[in-house]
Amino acid sequence: MPPPPPRAKEPLRIGSVTVPTRFFLSPLAGYTALAYRLTVRELGGLGLATTDLVNARSLIERRPKSFELAATSPEDQPASIQIYGATAWEMIEATKIVADLGPSIIDINMGCPVRKVVKAGGGSALMCDGEGARRLVEAVVEHSPVPVTVKMRLGWDQQHPTAPELARLFESIGVAAVIVHGRTRAQGFSGAVDRSGIARVVAAVERMPVVGNGDIRTVADAEAMFRETGCAAISIGRGALSNPFLFRQLQHWAEHGTAGPEPSFEDRLGVMERHFHRLVETRGEHLACLQFRKVLKWYSYAIRPPKELYLRLVNLPSRSRFDEVVAQIRAAGPSAPLPSQFEPRVPTPKGPIDRW
Repeated sequence: MPPPPPRAKEPLRIGSVTVPTRFFLSPLAGYTALAYRLTVRELGGLGLATTDLVNARSLIERRPKSFELAATSPEDQPASIQIYGATAWEMIEATKIVADLGPSIIDINMGCPVRKVVKAGGGSALMCDGEGARRLVEAVVEHSPVPVTVKMRLGWDQQHPTAPELARLFESIGVAAVIVHGRTRAQGFSGAVDRSGIARVVAAVERMPVVGNGDIRTVADAEAMFRETGCAAISIGRGALSNPFLFRQLQHWAEHGTAGPEPSFEDRLGVMERHFHRLVETRGEHLACLQFRKVLKWYSYAIRPPKELYLRLVNLPSRSRFDEVVAQIRAAGPSAPLPSQFEPRVPTPKGPIDRW
């Protein structure tokens, strides 16, 4: 296993906030809600988590869904609340609202490639408008009582790699850190992440931390991101959803040079159990069952339950069914050997990006 860089075991300062580790959880729409974040935090190693992206206008209109997406708690700290919008006044009002919800940091989304976000002038669309991005980000920085970060991609497409220029601009107006996904908007999630592009962002700024993001599924991926980009920290999305123990493994690697022992069958089953029960607590039984169906396939890949028991969870109807089936899975044990090196199968959106 490659050795960690010395900085990997040190806390990181983002403005006035001290983040205990340099391993962050990226927001994944519909997946990394508070229930999941709390479950991963108790495993250890997670430094900073970010909420799902929240529409600034929805916050201003006080739509309940937006506050559900922005929900955090004292046990979920340090945490960023991520907002997006296309106009400065919307973002100012949204900043005032989310500041009262208890975030350690407010994050501005300039990386989302999804059509409904881009069409409204938010997300990746701002990477095409340097002056508009400056006005928007500067407005948030001026009105936020907590540090402000920006999540972005390398640019709109390969012909317009604007991330280094924007990062330099954002540093000059008081942004505390930038998180860079190593693909353009045109790429979506296709192709390999361009670590050299992230390295150019690192080189473009003076002192502001740059966080590398994209294709980090294992400790080896994390080491390559640190080494090839010079980034201050890493942020992990789908890789962490598939392997919630990854943060614990990364922290052990940073401190001891190895990933530590592989999680056991009981470890993995317990995480699935706690995640589901927290979903029930935060979303109610019906929505928790619907939400859990989305992640069942990833848990089953790690736990290897007997097929007939897996199928009983596919259309999960209730908490009582979940508890009943989990007890049967625990008694039966895995139907196949657990993977000694967990390589998560990470699905990504398919098809033309303009249809996402």
